[in-house]
Amino acid sequence: MASSQVWLMAVTCGLVVANLYYNQPLLAEIGRTFGLSESRVSLVATITQIGYTLGLLLVVPLGDKRERKSLTLVLLLCAAVCMAGAAYAPTFALLVGASLLIGLFSAVPQLLIPMAASLASDEQRGQVVGKVMSGLLIGILLSRTISGYVGLHFGWRAMYWVGAVIMVLLTGVLARMLPRNQSHYAGSYASLLRSLGTLARELPVLRRSAIVGACLFGGFSAFWTTLIFFLESDAYHYHSDVAGLFGLVGATGAFAASFAGKSADRKGPDYALTLGILLFLGGYLLLGFGGYHLAGLIAGVVILDVGQQMAHISNQTRVFSLRPEARSRLNTVYMTACFIGASAGSFLGGLAWDHYQWPGVCAVGLGLVALAYGVNRFYGREKAGTVVGK
Repeated sequence: MASSQVWLMAVTCGLVVANLYYNQPLLAEIGRTFGLSESRVSLVATITQIGYTLGLLLVVPLGDKRERKSLTLVLLLCAAVCMAGAAYAPTFALLVGASLLIGLFSAVPQLLIPMAASLASDEQRGQVVGKVMSGLLIGILLSRTISGYVGLHFGWRAMYWVGAVIMVLLTGVLARMLPRNQSHYAGSYASLLRSLGTLARELPVLRRSAIVGACLFGGFSAFWTTLIFFLESDAYHYHSDVAGLFGLVGATGAFAASFAGKSADRKGPDYALTLGILLFLGGYLLLGFGGYHLAGLIAGVVILDVGQQMAHISNQTRVFSLRPEARSRLNTVYMTACFIGASAGSFLGGLAWDHYQWPGVCAVGLGLVALAYGVNRFYGREKAGTVVGK
């Protein structure tokens, strides 16, 4: 697989997944626009992730049935329309509806990652997935930096307009440069969706990976959804632009992507996955005890994001090794679980902030990551056979 194709997919993943996270540094400003409480306005972040989960469940499986390039271009144009709708939304209800559709049509990265895995050789699959995932993580984190700045200086609606323009431009670039990738599933759409349950039943490694991914994404989302509230509290008195800069700090986790992919290729995905979970735990402990000091908060963000990146890439590499002909559907099962976890994490994080402030958020994160460790360590091991690892 050509290096230029890998980086094109990585950049695309970063630009599209950013649609899901532009709103997080803007939540306080959106709340002031519509006169809403912090817990109520956090629904924008939650509903966007629910929309993404629906996209994973209903759209991404088509990657095993339809030509992936054409499907990608259609989704990007739909996402552009929905971003413009959110920018225009005169009421909070319409913003929430647009946010649901933004999430639904921004499932493009989960089509491109299996596509990259299918184009890569067995010996390089982990490394290729790691590079594409590095673009995804950079997009997640830098989206907060960009939206924090734009939101402070031009208003939150401007960020949605910028996102719409980016989607249109990206569609033009991919129409010229993205390779075609034909799939071969011959059954109906209904049978395609039914096969998701069959895969989950037949593959205990897939079930374990999905539960672990859900817990980790939940812990990750609880932190990032509530960070703006913590930074605007009496602890710091910062605003959305500073919250966005923490995305830039967290982007250092992208440098773990290549290491995680290479480790998964050399030592098997379990090794890097366990290391990532332990780093994740350490990051939340540091945030809980040292988050009220800027140095502790910055260090905790770095460790948290490195741990998340390592764990997720290793987990996804393990999933892709199960059944090559069903990679889009395997990714659907895994990532649907991840974003169900992310949606739950956003909700629990907002609830914990309302009742217990920062200690409550850290307790939620620690609990979810500890659960991920326990599931990965003990669930389904006796049934996994030789599928796990290399």
